[in-house]
Amino acid sequence: MRSSVVDMISTRGLTKDFARGDRTVHAVQELDLDIAPGELVAVLGPNGAGKSTTMRMLTTLITPTAGRAEVGGHDVVTEAAQVRRTIGYVGQGNGAGHNQRARDELRTQGAVFGLDRRTARRRADELLDALDLAALADRKVSSLSGGQRRRLDVAIGLVHAPSILFLDEPSTGLDPQNRANLWSHVLRMRAEHAMTVVLTTHYMHEADAMAERVVVVDHGRIIADDTADRLKADLAGDRVVVTTSAPGRLAELARVHAREVGVEGRRVEARVPDGPRALPAELGGGELAG
Repeated sequence: MRSSVVDMISTRGLTKDFARGDRTVHAVQELDLDIAPGELVAVLGPNGAGKSTTMRMLTTLITPTAGRAEVGGHDVVTEAAQVRRTIGYVGQGNGAGHNQRARDELRTQGAVFGLDRRTARRRADELLDALDLAALADRKVSSLSGGQRRRLDVAIGLVHAPSILFLDEPSTGLDPQNRANLWSHVLRMRAEHAMTVVLTTHYMHEADAMAERVVVVDHGRIIADDTADRLKADLAGDRVVVTTSAPGRLAELARVHAREVGVEGRRVEARVPDGPRALPAELGGGELAG
């Protein structure tokens, strides 16, 4: 725990078990996590790793089996209402009613959070402009594209101006252009409003590009927590493929500094901590390249 910073999110021993017939599934196991104000943290892991279950506990949608969690300085169990006023949450499914117009949906959500009518209207118009949805304000949600719906979901999550935004796999199912567009809007709004952002994703490249910090979970436990650059260097490295007239000799040299070295015909493939720097050294000035 950092002594000089009051964390926006802090968990100790956070645990969630589910009964499945005659057995218990340990979805999240004794998770300790601290996230400072203004951080953008990506929670990365495969399906079933515990990412969404963690998000649902932090957003008060489900109750922990054990441990504790504070979000925005409030306990997620005993102060759930205060937590909900502090956060925005964009789940995996679309949050807007299909037969609602986009503008009406935002105004309704604003009223749910206690905004008066004038403020709700103003806030809806601000978010429609900020997320490039103004031209679609009078269209039914069912007529919007996947990327447009996800931007509307983000607008709904931001309607009450939360200090913390949770995004649960927000870009899943979007094509690369829509994914980049969505993230451009999220990052701009985060910068403008100094929000803390926590997202879950399957995509390492997305976590790498968006987050200052990546938390990797597997089987309900944190197995790594660092910057994307350090994680790539320590856990993965760069994949390097070289075609050479002397594959055996190059593979022998590569094994000194690399791992997962393989040879197929004239191709040598290896994983190294720093590909651009390591490759010239392994080529020995070029005599092994073909």
